[in-house]
Amino acid sequence: MSPYTAVELIRAKRDGHRLTDAAIGWLIAAYTDGQIADEQMAAMAMAIYFRGMDDRELATWTRAMIATGSRMDFATLNRPTVDKHSTGGVGDKITLPLVPLVAACGAAVPQLSGRGLGHTGGTLDKLESIPGWRAHLSNAEMLAQLSDLGAVICAAGSGLAPADQKLYALRDVTATVESIPLIASSIMSKKIAEGAASLVLDVKAGSGAFMKEVDAARELAGRMVELGKAAGVQTVAVLTDMSTPLGRTVGNALEVREAVEVLAGGGPDDVVQLTLALATEMVSLAGLDTDPAQILSSGKAMDVWRRMIRAQGGDCDAALPTARFTDDVRASTAGVVTAMDAMAIGVASWRLGAGRARQGDSVQATAGIELLVRPGDRVDAGTPLLRLHTDTPGTFAAAREALTDAIVIGSDPPATRPLIIDRIR
Repeated sequence: MSPYTAVELIRAKRDGHRLTDAAIGWLIAAYTDGQIADEQMAAMAMAIYFRGMDDRELATWTRAMIATGSRMDFATLNRPTVDKHSTGGVGDKITLPLVPLVAACGAAVPQLSGRGLGHTGGTLDKLESIPGWRAHLSNAEMLAQLSDLGAVICAAGSGLAPADQKLYALRDVTATVESIPLIASSIMSKKIAEGAASLVLDVKAGSGAFMKEVDAARELAGRMVELGKAAGVQTVAVLTDMSTPLGRTVGNALEVREAVEVLAGGGPDDVVQLTLALATEMVSLAGLDTDPAQILSSGKAMDVWRRMIRAQGGDCDAALPTARFTDDVRASTAGVVTAMDAMAIGVASWRLGAGRARQGDSVQATAGIELLVRPGDRVDAGTPLLRLHTDTPGTFAAAREALTDAIVIGSDPPATRPLIIDRIR
């Protein structure tokens, strides 16, 4: 007979009491095994949303999530392992140039990625716009590719922290996604189980991020760094701005094209800046004495990219798909672009077909938005501001509705916002 019941633990957390290590271990294992009903775990998630978890509860919760599955082992690799995770944003294609760049610096980067949901894009969705590329690799294939190239971007197997997969799906439909302890445990249970020795976290703050306020993003970053350290993973977090989309494209094939531009020595300044900043952190944690900027300019990162894509069946030389229909959003007045709302642009891209409302929905490789201007640019009435891309022109109206107040045009240039806000060790 179980020493606990779900009801008593829900009541305890609801009333602000701390859950014991043993209680948390039983709760996570019982839920994963189907002994606790979804509605009961939903009540617990809501109790945690309002009452939070202290550091010990959070560490125990995270360990219990990891214990429901397997852990990867990279001990046989002859390179130091380092991973990266972003909390998600709009136009965030940084993983694409970052992984081959850090691999070209001498590290092994086992980047297990996911798919987009809502306004945030998914790395796997982007890469699947490359003809032939496949997301699913066996552990043996993944290890062989890491040993050979030092770079892999693929789907996580179902064996890593299965409790999180079940709990995240529940949180998504019960308005408890934004809980800081539940976000921290969700991210870190998977990242610790992935087995890399070091981890760099890109924690977003701003309108296009889960954490709108910098203070909340800083709290999330700090709690994740502590979880990593407690698990023996060297962990650093970088707080970055997500009030404006990253780069000049939002969408799957559009973002791949921009990432390749970065690897070729071009690309938007903000994408290059953040790629190099995160690469520098990753290379440092890996103990490598290499300058990522020099490696990027040498073309070595592009070589690794091409080999990585080919290793997973992709055709690097094939043309990326393009949308059958485009539509420009134009300025209604002259002035200076003072703001571009990342959330609104992300929602519009989703409505065009670049994202999904529910897990399992299909996405359009071609759908998305080009940013034809940036904050600080001067425009005239009629100047194209955004170019909408889709294969389904019936979505233009809904996308335009999302963009109603997305771009603010004023008389004075906006204050400069730093892309990198803070660094937390």
